[in-house]
Amino acid sequence: MSKQIRILLADDHNVLRQGMAQVLNAQPDMTVVAQASNGKEAITLAEQHQPDIILLDINMPEIDGVEAARQITARHPQIGIIILTMYRRDDYVFEAIKAGARGYLLKEVELDELLAAIRSVAQGEAVIDPAIATRVLAEFRQPSHSRQTSEEPSLSERDIEILRLLAQGLTNQEIGDKLAISEKTVRNRLSIIFRQLHIKNRTQAALYAMREGLVDPEDSPDE
Repeated sequence: MSKQIRILLADDHNVLRQGMAQVLNAQPDMTVVAQASNGKEAITLAEQHQPDIILLDINMPEIDGVEAARQITARHPQIGIIILTMYRRDDYVFEAIKAGARGYLLKEVELDELLAAIRSVAQGEAVIDPAIATRVLAEFRQPSHSRQTSEEPSLSERDIEILRLLAQGLTNQEIGDKLAISEKTVRNRLSIIFRQLHIKNRTQAALYAMREGLVDPEDSPDE
């Protein structure tokens, strides 16, 4: 990749954070532009540095990672937030995704997988740790009685096909190639779909597709 990925690290464990910064700065396509030791600092530094990626722990003082992700996404939706944590609990995963995180990884993740996830999210993709992906996607596939309302989203057949391909891990360009439409058209349709479904990013879109049975969880690249 020719353009460097600018990264903000947010973790209250200083030794871990410094070590992570050294590893990422050693990559030819990555640079750590700032480090935060709590959620409040992360929000401030995100505003100042406008990074491409934020690696965000959940359990931090002042403001936790989920709330920090929510505030940062509201102001800067273009920033790719990856939760990097020790917590496997479903409620943390769901809340992080609802807050706008595009990735959720466990701290035990292998280095090459972490680097690949950073690069994928920087390109607009979504990443969920394989250790929790199956359980999360299965939960989202359960029927939601709360959705039995008069406000069911109305999606066209083309929109549903775009969602299905997105959930299979295809990029906008690959979706366009499959459907014989331009990458710009795919991007525009996704913006409309996101508004209709009241979702913020590709992670939530993929999970919606799984929940609605548009694609089988076994087809997900995160399995």
